[in-house]
Amino acid sequence: MPSMTTSKVSRWDQHGREHVVHVRKSGIQRQLSCDTCDWRRGVQFLPWLKAEEHLAEAHQATVDPTA
Repeated sequence: MPSMTTSKVSRWDQHGREHVVHVRKSGIQRQLSCDTCDWRRGVQFLPWLKAEEHLAEAHQATVDPTA
């Protein structure tokens, strides 16, 4: 059984609220899940880009805390 690893993508909206999408990896499949709205999606390629797109489109969260 493959091991599971987890990372996250965080962005802030214009009101200062943090929104987080967790990226869980198992083998070549990655599962995305949003803490804010319970959105979930399975992806194989570019999971962090898909997470950023969801945060920008669904929550208008575009401020990168690491930048």
